[in-house]
Amino acid sequence: MALALGMAAGLRAAPDPNWIDHDRDRPMATVIDPGTSSTPEVPGKAPSDATVLFDGTDKSAWVALDGSPTKWIVHDGALECVPGSGYVRTLQSFGDCQLHIEWAAPNPPHGVSQDRGNSGVFFGYDRYECQVLDSYQSKTYADGAAAAIYGQYPPLVNAARPPGQWQTYDIIWTAPRFDADGKLLSKARETVIHNGVLVQNNVELTGPTGWINRIPYSAHPERLPIALQDHGHPVRYRNVWVRELGSPRHKEFMLPESVLASYVGDYGKPKGSVAAVRRLPDGLLSLNFADRPLVMHAESPTHFYALSTDVQCDFDVKGAAKTVIITVGQDSEGMKYETPPEVAAPTAPAVPAAPAAAAVAPVPAAIPPPAAATPAH
Repeated sequence: MALALGMAAGLRAAPDPNWIDHDRDRPMATVIDPGTSSTPEVPGKAPSDATVLFDGTDKSAWVALDGSPTKWIVHDGALECVPGSGYVRTLQSFGDCQLHIEWAAPNPPHGVSQDRGNSGVFFGYDRYECQVLDSYQSKTYADGAAAAIYGQYPPLVNAARPPGQWQTYDIIWTAPRFDADGKLLSKARETVIHNGVLVQNNVELTGPTGWINRIPYSAHPERLPIALQDHGHPVRYRNVWVRELGSPRHKEFMLPESVLASYVGDYGKPKGSVAAVRRLPDGLLSLNFADRPLVMHAESPTHFYALSTDVQCDFDVKGAAKTVIITVGQDSEGMKYETPPEVAAPTAPAVPAAPAAAAVAPVPAAIPPPAAATPAH
């Protein structure tokens, strides 16, 4: 009987209960151009639905961690680390995604162990590192080798090519999830294919990666920038593209701290209503509107949106004069609030940096790198 019930349950199970098997009305997959593979001499072409982060000429998708222009250089079709210039990160934030990135260690090689062609690919801004290292005929600790999830998982095999040759990482990233109270719901997962070889098979990260300590999870947004590490070596990158998995309604960007700070204030409207804008961690803003605090995410340098309800706002800052236009649902014209407020009204209390901001959003440029970003790995 138990077997029969189990078989019946299996028969009822379906990938999507909204469709019957072989349903002729079920929509077909979207057609894309899959692009082309790279050769040692020529980088490949990204899939047509990918976001190209570096095409060999334009580094505008990359900035320093604080959002200022990066000092990394474009040289011979590669984005090259300038030692001592600091990490670079994407302007755009990404959640679950497929990342393709190609890198080359300096040739001739210099140094030994971790001091040899060292860099890293970080998800979650600067939290979760897939190690970049010249591991060709070079010994180091296992969980610090090329394609290691740093400090946690050594690669299944060493698939490294000699220094100077282009190497590829194809990474499937699943971001961790947190509930509104900051409790961890599911851990981050990562699959890594190094030079066409599976070296990390959907491993579950124990938390952010660190050098000499095991860092516990703490709540953060689901979508965050991708970063590349400056570890003092002129490692080069090319043909960088990403395909975000799922169907997010809006793009998200992590704006410079100076831009976010310029929007903070109390915006007034006739009849005494006030919209209060405050800074939150992780590159977010809080909008206290209609007596409700909303976490706002940047879709552009001036346009923000909330996840929990269709509230959107646009900022206009001209010197000391600031304006925010707030729209709700189909309210196309919006409600205009100005600062300083037109009427005297008590300042709305600052919204605390609650873990609820962990839903989906960019990360702050002002938060200093944690232990994961230490230059010792």
